Amino acid sequence: MYGTILVTLDGTPTDRAIIEHVKQLAKLARSRLVLLHVADGWAARTYGPDAVSPEIIEDTAYLEKVCSEFQSVGIPTQAELAFGEPANEIIKWVQQKDCDLVAMSTHGHRLLADLFLGTTASRVQHSISVPVLLLRAKAQSR
Repeated sequence: MYGTILVTLDGTPTDRAIIEHVKQLAKLARSRLVLLHVADGWAARTYGPDAVSPEIIEDTAYLEKVCSEFQSVGIPTQAELAFGEPANEIIKWVQQKDCDLVAMSTHGHRLLADLFLGTTASRVQHSISVPVLLLRAKAQSR
């Protein structure tokens, strides 16, 4: 059913929710995972794949760490780093490559915050034709 699952990661603690959920789903469905993080800092937006910055180094290391976590439990996984505006890059990836499900954590903003910030998840959900699994991350304690 879900041969390939695209898992979007933003490099924040909210990723844990989708990582843990997809770990179980991928085992049950015998899915292959593609982890996608979109670097959206100044260097990434300006230079794209040629960008060199602490952000890119950290993002790459993070993706490799999460990829290894899935692989260590027997889930075939690859990691990809994209550059630019997150919603646009996720939509472009889905349109250009083959996946059966997109899995994303959401931050759970409400009302005015969503109006002013917009939400990556909402834009993606309304712009692609494959199913989207949205998992709201638990609020982080301060």
